[in-house]
Amino acid sequence: MPIPEIDPTTLAARLSSPPESRPVLLDVRFPEEHAYVALPDSVLIPLPELDERAEELEAFRHRPIVVYCHHGVRSLDGTAYLRARGLDAVSLRGGIDLYARVVDPTLTRY
Repeated sequence: MPIPEIDPTTLAARLSSPPESRPVLLDVRFPEEHAYVALPDSVLIPLPELDERAEELEAFRHRPIVVYCHHGVRSLDGTAYLRARGLDAVSLRGGIDLYARVVDPTLTRY
């Protein structure tokens, strides 16, 4: 079964909606990557820590979650993990790198 993805332009539109209807942004990169550049108001839980920090994810149970990483590979694994636990999660296609190229060129690329 394919893992659902969202493209950067669609995510940008959803992020411009009222705060209560915006998705949770879950960054599954490492802390140094997140410190370098991140989407605003994103929550950082590195992919290797998802299982041990699963309780923190319960706060997002009734909200859509967009999982992102650098290029969209780790986020696929993170999305699969969340969906297996019954959370409404999608992966950001192309990661923060594609988001920076297509939506917000002010974001630092690496």
